[in-house]
Amino acid sequence: MKRLVVKFGGTSVGNIDRVRLGAKAIFNEYRKGNQIAVVVSAMGHTTDALLRAVNAAKRDFSKKELDFIMALGERVSARVFAAALRELGVDARFVDPAQREWPVITDSNFGMANVDLAETKRRVQRYILPLMRRGVVPVICGFLGRDRRGNITTIGRGGSDITGFLIGKCVHADEVIIVTDVEGVMSADPNKISNALLVGEITVEEMRDLARFGAQVMHPRAMSYKDPEIKARVTHFRRGDLSSGGTTIVGPKEREFVGVKLHGKPLAMLTVVGEKMQTTPGILVRSAGPLSQAGINIFGVSIGPRSFSVYVADKDATKALRLMHKAVVENRLMKSVTSEGGLAMIVAESERFIYTPGVIAKLTEPVAKAGINIVEILSSRASISFFVNWDDREKALKLFRRAMKKIEG
Repeated sequence: MKRLVVKFGGTSVGNIDRVRLGAKAIFNEYRKGNQIAVVVSAMGHTTDALLRAVNAAKRDFSKKELDFIMALGERVSARVFAAALRELGVDARFVDPAQREWPVITDSNFGMANVDLAETKRRVQRYILPLMRRGVVPVICGFLGRDRRGNITTIGRGGSDITGFLIGKCVHADEVIIVTDVEGVMSADPNKISNALLVGEITVEEMRDLARFGAQVMHPRAMSYKDPEIKARVTHFRRGDLSSGGTTIVGPKEREFVGVKLHGKPLAMLTVVGEKMQTTPGILVRSAGPLSQAGINIFGVSIGPRSFSVYVADKDATKALRLMHKAVVENRLMKSVTSEGGLAMIVAESERFIYTPGVIAKLTEPVAKAGINIVEILSSRASISFFVNWDDREKALKLFRRAMKKIEG
């Protein structure tokens, strides 16, 4: 007997035929004696249709009102899927935020609510786990929460993935299965690369970064709730067999870092200048390639219209400068290389950066007011690296951490 949490994405329940196909897959696991909880997204493009209706209305809705409206798709989907399971003889029950037994409790940050993990776990174990143990299949609305005042909240578009892993963590599931419209995680988007291959296994860290940079397979915040002891898989809805296939997600290897941290040793910035470098292919490889061959690690790269900079350990700066200078004198487009040592790298990381406007301004404003110069800022979607003078590192670190607390709420 296994304990499973199965999440169906919107395309997997896009019409009644797909709902029945999904229900049949659940039935096949149910008759094996497995304990199962189902999490469902809104059917098809229901949420998009609700958004269009909101935009067409001649009034401004509050965030609280918008969350109530956006929740309608999942609330319908849970009822329809539970009914399809009952048609097959499965004892199924939809679980809705309006019910006393609703498990997912959040704050009141409508549109991007934060889950109260402790309270949610308590309610899952009080209301959801007993159903599963009695052989009842709860069908839970994904994407939704409820605040302490009883208001319906949403946890961000694509949040049904979060709900799936959250419920899996709280019931101590053996496996969380994400059912979607692709075979699993692919080596590239199959809509863009025809010969993309199925990735058999991927780590939580790799999956999170893939999702952060545009892959539609998984919501990046979902990985924060992946328990290392719980198996996880992404598979195609057409397979109809939940016991095999797809991509296995393993890990995490360590607890996800959220916050601000200082790289422990000083770095140096090496900068090459040249008028036409940015429009000439291969320039960066010619100058930075020798560093890699010499075993010198590059911590960051920035590119401007007439220059690019690489960051290396301060102890490697002299050797790196000689190697890059050799590349410069061998190429007429590169005019000169310079170096500046004694820099500190401070890295801020949070999933909230993806969804919060003005993050860099909020982080840097107190540092600027303190008169600390920021030499460079390098950013990805959920990670920002700040380079400051080494002597300013401790003061800057405290200021960044203070600003980060305000962003995290």
